[in-house]
Amino acid sequence: MAYTLDKTLDTIPKLLLDHSKKRGDNPANRQKEFGIWQSWSWADVAEEVRCLACGLAKKGFQRGDKLAVIGDNRPRLYWSMVAAQALGGIPVPLYQDSVAEEMVYVLENADVKFAIVQNQEQTDKLLEIKDRLPKLEQIFFEEPRGMHGYKKDFLHDYKEVQEEGKIFHSENPDLFLNEIEKSRGSDIAIFLYTSGTTGNPKGVVLTFENLLITSLNCIAFDNLSGEEQVLAYLPMAWVGDNLFSFAQAYVAGFCVNCPESPETVMTDLKEIGPTYYFAPPAIYETVLTKVMIRMEDAGKIKRVMFNYFMDLAKTVGIRILDGKTVSLAERVLYGIGNFLVYGPLKNNLGLSRTRLAYTAGEAIGPEIFEFFRSLGINIKQLYGQTEATVFVCAQPDGEVKADTVGKVFPGVELRLADNNEVFYRSPGVFHSYYKNPESTAETKDPEGWVATGDAGFFDDDEHLKIIDRAKDVGRMNDGTMFAPKYIENKLKFFPFVKEVVAFGHEKDFASAFICIDIEAVGNWAERRSLAYSGYTDLSARSEVYDLLQECVETVNTDLARDEKLRGSQIKRYLLLHKELDADDGELTRTRKVRRRIIAEKYGELIDALDDPDQTHKEIESQMTFEDGRIGTVHADLQIREATLI
Repeated sequence: MAYTLDKTLDTIPKLLLDHSKKRGDNPANRQKEFGIWQSWSWADVAEEVRCLACGLAKKGFQRGDKLAVIGDNRPRLYWSMVAAQALGGIPVPLYQDSVAEEMVYVLENADVKFAIVQNQEQTDKLLEIKDRLPKLEQIFFEEPRGMHGYKKDFLHDYKEVQEEGKIFHSENPDLFLNEIEKSRGSDIAIFLYTSGTTGNPKGVVLTFENLLITSLNCIAFDNLSGEEQVLAYLPMAWVGDNLFSFAQAYVAGFCVNCPESPETVMTDLKEIGPTYYFAPPAIYETVLTKVMIRMEDAGKIKRVMFNYFMDLAKTVGIRILDGKTVSLAERVLYGIGNFLVYGPLKNNLGLSRTRLAYTAGEAIGPEIFEFFRSLGINIKQLYGQTEATVFVCAQPDGEVKADTVGKVFPGVELRLADNNEVFYRSPGVFHSYYKNPESTAETKDPEGWVATGDAGFFDDDEHLKIIDRAKDVGRMNDGTMFAPKYIENKLKFFPFVKEVVAFGHEKDFASAFICIDIEAVGNWAERRSLAYSGYTDLSARSEVYDLLQECVETVNTDLARDEKLRGSQIKRYLLLHKELDADDGELTRTRKVRRRIIAEKYGELIDALDDPDQTHKEIESQMTFEDGRIGTVHADLQIREATLI
């Protein structure tokens, strides 16, 4: 069933006022500060938003103005988005780990006039580029620490703006409510910028209807309620956070919890125990890697018990979760396993209370997916885009598969083109790309059908399988289909592999760059007393190449079973001397590979892979260190040949 909006509650500010009346004492937000959880009720949030909105109005914020929001997940930054919307303005969240230079394009393109930032670090970024942003008039900072010496007329303390807002409200008591009433569901709610894998980011314009109708459909699809607990830790600039931690919370009325800092997320996750959880595959992979590393370091009795009950869980736990028939003996044994292994493990991960978990963005390894489901955690996959307000397909309860992204989501229409490109239309389809009518017309046709750029097909159960980006699917010289992302994801399922970039289009054979997972491979090396000085040294060791050779050849064996892809087995590979990094332009801020940049930056390595006579290649390249310094790394890289099946 697809929903329509109640016109009296068709914007997020209207929903806020409704919750403040109907469930005013219920918790709306929590944040951990100085080790203590602070809580705000819906009535508190309504007051906070009103004071801030009136303060912004006092500073000159008007209907149609754009407000940049930059920082970690914090209640006050979420409130600033609602405050802007209450005045008829448009919030524009940016990725908080972006360097100043990356912010220039978005701030300029979005016509940002006001900005609310978290702290001194984000303020400094804006001050560094402000002379290139003539439209940026006012900057507000939430945390005053370190800001005492910053004396600029355009710099303001968040709380001081709220205090001004209280006075302004007393002088203009009807303004806040009147401005909220002027807005409609068809109005623009937010700009969310794409990651820009092939060029400049595009500003995806979403309306309140996009956000709220999609939220209503999701709430009905998964039986969500106002009693859910969510931990908001993914970037506020990402569409998923804006749906799961923002729009859905305002529709359903559940509580959103913000961690103390990015470094304390796992600790805070345990304390909150979310009932509704989202994480990209990389996080599930990292969690499982840490679990397996800990078990390898555990005593023999613990390892034997863990392995026995996890083997049992793979055959019994998933059937129980899916509501399938399980014998009494199996159920009893699973209960014992839950007491000894599964329960303590879920508690340690902070997922004891999780009744619904989603993953999306990339393919997740079947072993990883089944591991969490075998514990009794209802993790499901979905397929979506920023332009769809997330949801295109999702897995219904009881119909969960490791190798699909689910069925067509309620309210969505979906069709496949002759080249298997996926097209959809739905209530979540974006309004436009801001100031980019050409790209809007290329992506969305006059009837509202959106081209995803992804290639896929339906299985016998009407579940969608995504192969790769349609533009990335190529042909090898012998005519074999080459789907790089499909191959890369298969390799990334191994815990020792962090990133992969595969090459094969218009080539005689397939090859790959592989980046090791320093934590998993480092632990493996330490248990074998294999000394190393750092990432570059470890990735160059022959023993590590031997370890990764097994992974590559396992993937080749799997590819050999597919008639369409058997010719794209990886023949030659190298272990890259550095991790791919967003600061070096090699990845987007959402960790998508920038293939064009990689091809330009490492062209000599690609040429070496293509030459069967080359077994080594020296390279010197720049890299950005954690402290921001840029240095040069020199390495002599091995090139290995893998067995083809």
